[in-house]
Amino acid sequence: MKILIRGAGDLATGIASRLYGAGHQILMTEIEVPLTVRRTVALSRAVYEGSAQVEEMLGVLVKDQAGAEQVIADGDIAVIVDETVSCREWFQPDVIVDAILAKRNLGTKITDAPFVIGVGPGFTAGVDCNCVVETKRGHTLGNIIWKGSAIPNTGVPGNVAGYTIERLIRAAADGILEPRVQIGDYVEKGQTVAVTGGMPVYAQMSGVVRGMLQAGAEVTRNLKIGDIDARAEVSHCYTISDKARAIGGGVLEAVTGFERMKDRFAIVILAAGAGTRFGGNKLNALVKNKPLYEHTLDRVQAFGAFPAFIVTGSEEIAREAEKRGITPVKNTEPEKGIALSLTMGLHRALEMRTDWRGILFSVCDQPGLDTSTMQQIFGMSFRHPGSIVCAGSGTRTGNPVCWDEAYFQELLELTGDEGGRQIMRRHKDKVRIVQADPEELKDIDRKEDL
Repeated sequence: MKILIRGAGDLATGIASRLYGAGHQILMTEIEVPLTVRRTVALSRAVYEGSAQVEEMLGVLVKDQAGAEQVIADGDIAVIVDETVSCREWFQPDVIVDAILAKRNLGTKITDAPFVIGVGPGFTAGVDCNCVVETKRGHTLGNIIWKGSAIPNTGVPGNVAGYTIERLIRAAADGILEPRVQIGDYVEKGQTVAVTGGMPVYAQMSGVVRGMLQAGAEVTRNLKIGDIDARAEVSHCYTISDKARAIGGGVLEAVTGFERMKDRFAIVILAAGAGTRFGGNKLNALVKNKPLYEHTLDRVQAFGAFPAFIVTGSEEIAREAEKRGITPVKNTEPEKGIALSLTMGLHRALEMRTDWRGILFSVCDQPGLDTSTMQQIFGMSFRHPGSIVCAGSGTRTGNPVCWDEAYFQELLELTGDEGGRQIMRRHKDKVRIVQADPEELKDIDRKEDL
């Protein structure tokens, strides 16, 4: 797959190493003056050196699409200066990995690519990305988070050989950096290791200099400009760290899962109800300052790799859905019950292709449903073939529901207004529930539910 990595620092390079080793095509973005401390193991170095070798990877600086395509075709990694990530438009990545490590989101959206991964604090799975990978050293390092966020930044670096904050070399003043030691040198506590803005910078501990910004870099007071490692293994200065490999492993796991699910699932939105209990067209009722139906369309857009269909009798909803790449299926007889909408949506999906692994059916009146809950339903459906996977609370089942291909024929035979619940009752042992907050499961049936 084509993977765009925002950032090319040492952790981003560790991620690239895992993905590159798995055979993916990689484009990395950087800023004009990278501030990567561990630059000997970072492809960001290509920005000011033209190219950078890190272990088996060669990163090559490119200026445009043609250059990137040539480098990738040669089997290497393209690095481009592009802070706004405008290259996304022509690269058309399958996956975006935001590995800037800014401790906050600098503009990445869940709809920027079919699958989006946020690395570290500042991202929320289901809000601005499909999943988050933990970056804090410890028991959960490299974990994939499908709901929620990474551990917040504490401002204290992880413990390495018994040292935390002492490991850091920070600028003493604003100005130009003049290193007094090189990466790989052994230094003693109290030794001058650099000069910034004319002020000396002293080592806070003894060990090997594992990282140092490039000479001539303009820095600000207290900026991290270097790193000391008490383990004193010079080889560590030139190889990807255990932390970077662990984070890269988490990213690779998420990417691999997505790659295997891509184009195997579809989504059908049921939006043709008559709104009898509501006393009118409930899908146009305003919820949090936008029509009820738009909440569902927004969620579905987060799953660009899965073709989506919406069964509706509303021209307005059909037009809005088409703008978002969702195929409308017209149902002018909502009074015949939900089974008609369900079978119409399934028929349309099967017209596109017949080998779907599963199809998720979502009603259009659940404004509180989390995108992350849908993501977890897809994941569980993929891992457990032959299952019926739904959102729920405790033993209570709810919507949405992802139906394995084994149940398509039974779904096509439905009539009336009960939908798929009768099939779920026949196959109780195949039902799996993704636990959701009860508020997510609430639907809007009556005006008092708003």
